[in-house]
Amino acid sequence: MNQKLSTKQLIYASFMLFSIFFGAGNMIFPPNLGQQAGTQAPLALLGFIITDAGLAVLGILAVVMAGNSMDDLIGRAGRKLGVFLTAAVYLLLGPLFALPRTGSVSFEIGAVPFLPEDSSRFVPMLIYTAIFFAVTYLFSLKPTKIIDIVGKVMSPLLLLSIAVIFVGALLNPLGPIVESSVTYANGPFIEGLLQGYLALDGFAALVFAIIVIDIFREKGVQDHKQMVHYTVVVGIISVVLLCLVYGALCMVGAQTSSMEAFSNGGVLLNYAVHQLFGKWGNVILGAAVVLACLTTSIGLTTSFGNYFAKLFPNISYRKIITVVCLFTWAVSNVGLDTLLNTVLPLLVVLYPLVTVLVLLSFFDRFWHGRTEVYALSMLFSLAFSIFDGCKTAGIALGGLTDWVMQLPLASLGIGWVLPAAVGFVIGISPLGRKLGEKMRAKAKQ
Repeated sequence: MNQKLSTKQLIYASFMLFSIFFGAGNMIFPPNLGQQAGTQAPLALLGFIITDAGLAVLGILAVVMAGNSMDDLIGRAGRKLGVFLTAAVYLLLGPLFALPRTGSVSFEIGAVPFLPEDSSRFVPMLIYTAIFFAVTYLFSLKPTKIIDIVGKVMSPLLLLSIAVIFVGALLNPLGPIVESSVTYANGPFIEGLLQGYLALDGFAALVFAIIVIDIFREKGVQDHKQMVHYTVVVGIISVVLLCLVYGALCMVGAQTSSMEAFSNGGVLLNYAVHQLFGKWGNVILGAAVVLACLTTSIGLTTSFGNYFAKLFPNISYRKIITVVCLFTWAVSNVGLDTLLNTVLPLLVVLYPLVTVLVLLSFFDRFWHGRTEVYALSMLFSLAFSIFDGCKTAGIALGGLTDWVMQLPLASLGIGWVLPAAVGFVIGISPLGRKLGEKMRAKAKQ
C-alpha cells in the first residue's frame, strides 16, 4: 500500500534538505557577493541562486526520476565512466574534501573568534574537530531518523540565528548601500552565476538524493510518480528557504558596500554581528555556522555510509562511518587552505561532467537512455575541463592552454559548454549510434 505524506511531513523533509545544502560556504558567499555588487546585489544574487539552489534541486530530481540511487543516473554514461565518476563524487564530497571542510570552516568561524589572540590553534582545533565529528558520528548512526534530528531541531535553530542577524541589520543598518567600486569583467549576474557554481551544491545533490529517497520510503511512499511529485514539492520549498536566507545575508553584505572590501564573507559577517550585537553577535554567528556545518556533515556521512555499505555488503554501515569520521577528523586538521588548494582543481574538472549528465537526463525520452549520447557529451566536456583544472592548479601547459582558453565562454568559466554540445551532436548522429552499438556488443562478450 502506497502511503501519502502529510503537509507536516513534507515541511520537515524540506527543512532537512535545506539544512543539508546550507553549509558554511553558502553562508559566506552571499554577504561577500552583496558587498561586491552593492546596488546591483539583487542581480548578482539571482545568478547565484540559479547555479546553486537551482542546480542542486535539479540534481536531486534527476536522480529520483532516473531510479533509486545515484548509480541509476550515472550508469547512463556507461559502466566505466559511471564507476569513475561515482567514486570521485563520493570521495571528494566525503572524506577527501567536503566532509573535512565542514570541520575546518566551522572551527575558523565558530571557534577562532573566542580564542585568545596570537594563541596556537593546533590543539584547540584538534579538540574541536574531535567533538564535531563525534557528534556527526552519533547522529549518523540512525540515518532514517535524520528527518527528525535535522527537520525538527537543527533547521529552526539555524534559521532563527540568521533571522536575528537579518533583523538586527534591518533595524540598525551597517551603512548605506552604494554603487560598488568593484569592476566585474562579465557583469554582476555572470559573477553571481560563477559564485553559485563554485558553491558546489549541484555537485553534492547527487549524493544527497539518496537521503530524500530513503525518507520517502521510510514513510511508506512506494509509487515512483508520487515520489517524483514529492521531490518536486520538497525541492521547491527548500529553494524558497534558501532564497530567503541568501537574500537576508546578501543584504547584510550590501550594507558594507561603502566600506573597504573584506577578505571573505566570514570576516564580513564577524564584523557585522560584532557591530550589531557586540560579543554576543559572534556567539550568534558561531552557533549558526556550526549548525550549518554540522547538518551538512551528517548528510554527507550518512550518504557515504549508505552507498558503500551497499557496494560492500560484507562491511557494516557502522564500521564504514566509524572509519570515515576518524579519517575525516585527521584530514580536517591539515587546514582549510591546504584542502582547497589540493582538491579544488579536481572539482573543477569533474563538475562539468555532473552538470552535463543532470541536464541531459531530463530529455532522456528523446534518445531512450542511449549510452553514447551521455558518454560522448561528458567526455568532450572533460577534454576541456582538464585544462580548466590545470589552470586552477597553476599548472601551465604552454600555448596549448592559451589556445583552449580562447574557446567561446571559456572566459566565463563555462568553456566546457561548446565541447559538450559537439559531443552531444555526435552522440545522437548515426555515427554515434554505430559507436554505441559497438560498445554494447563488446560489453556483452
